[in-house]
Amino acid sequence: MDEHEGATRVQEAARHSLDESARRRQALTVVAWFGAMVIGAVLGNLHIAQLDELFTFIATVFTRLFQFVAVPVIALAVITTLATLGARRETGRIFGHAILYTLSTTFAAALVALSLFILIAPENVPATGGSTIPEKLGRLSYYEHLLSVIPNNILQPFVSGNVLSVLLIASAAGLALAFMPRTENRETLVRVIAGLQELLFFLIRALLTILPVGILAFTAQLVAEIRAGVIVGALGQYVAVVIGSNLLQFFVIIPLFLLARHLNPITVFRGMSPALAVAFFSKSSAGTLPVTMASAEDNLHLDRRVTRFVLPICTTINMNGCAAFILVTSLFLMQNAGIHITAGTMCVWLFVAVLAAIGNAGVPMGCYFLTLSLMSSMNVPVDLMGVILPIYAIIDMIETGVNVWSDSSVAAMTDHDLRGKLPLAAMPGME
Repeated sequence: MDEHEGATRVQEAARHSLDESARRRQALTVVAWFGAMVIGAVLGNLHIAQLDELFTFIATVFTRLFQFVAVPVIALAVITTLATLGARRETGRIFGHAILYTLSTTFAAALVALSLFILIAPENVPATGGSTIPEKLGRLSYYEHLLSVIPNNILQPFVSGNVLSVLLIASAAGLALAFMPRTENRETLVRVIAGLQELLFFLIRALLTILPVGILAFTAQLVAEIRAGVIVGALGQYVAVVIGSNLLQFFVIIPLFLLARHLNPITVFRGMSPALAVAFFSKSSAGTLPVTMASAEDNLHLDRRVTRFVLPICTTINMNGCAAFILVTSLFLMQNAGIHITAGTMCVWLFVAVLAAIGNAGVPMGCYFLTLSLMSSMNVPVDLMGVILPIYAIIDMIETGVNVWSDSSVAAMTDHDLRGKLPLAAMPGME
């Protein structure tokens, strides 16, 4: 008995030491990120053309690297998870929790945005000043947007980075593997896919070690863009509604969701801070997905069966920031077009914005393009989108941060709800 107690104490001490070491490394990493942001802000404000070009190059390199691994990560994560859990009841439980929290947070984001729109009541813009948008975008219809999700060959979605199409293909392949007879070929294929997934995660963790360099470049690039001038003027009230609703969602609404599930928002935020930093600067929740998954597993220690199923799905359907932007921008454009906005119109667009956001692609300016499609399909003048365009770079950064913060929280809440309720059987590559 004494020997058993002694062994238990040794194990607890070792675990405590590992946890303390992990917390120390995480704290040092956060210090490095903030240090990189400060240095980047200072260097970006020096007005040195050569430095600006260098930082733009480095930022582009990091963006390309994360985009390079993002689509394969989505496909492999969904395939391996469904191949292992697809024929089991727990798959439906994980999916059900993810959908419930996704719809709840997205609806809350749209409701907050609508409340601010009513409260601030932005005035109409006197004139568009001849600002234009790309001609092709003005002719897009919402049906064309939906049709682009349906793949007509297996390679095109991966080449073009169409996240929703990739998700459809991966889900079909994963479910097929789940219900296939357990032959030797099937098991070999699953092991190969799992091995490729682990290879990608090793590459992602290597990228995270040099992330401070990327944050420095992203920050310097942002400061240089802001220094170049951002149009607000008559759009100040509109911008206040969009950004204000996103900040309320980030700092108030989502933490309340976490607290309701007895989760500490500060702990979740600290663990997901690498992903939030990348999301803010990359303006792509899909491109950030590799970092989101690595942070959730390494820092928050969430179950991989949850993270590798929930996060890819959330990246494509959980768009809190996008729902707020679509709702506010659509009402703003209709108002400027002379359309009378009634309480009924607002209620209808509350639900339209939520449903449209779910179908949005997690790529830079995805919400902007989707709003254009919606307004064009209704024959609402979209010239004002040309005036919004210079401001959207900042809006997009904040929206993406909110989207990834919501994705992370949905995964954390789903993991919390199902902790200890999933079978102990491991996924391939998790041993």
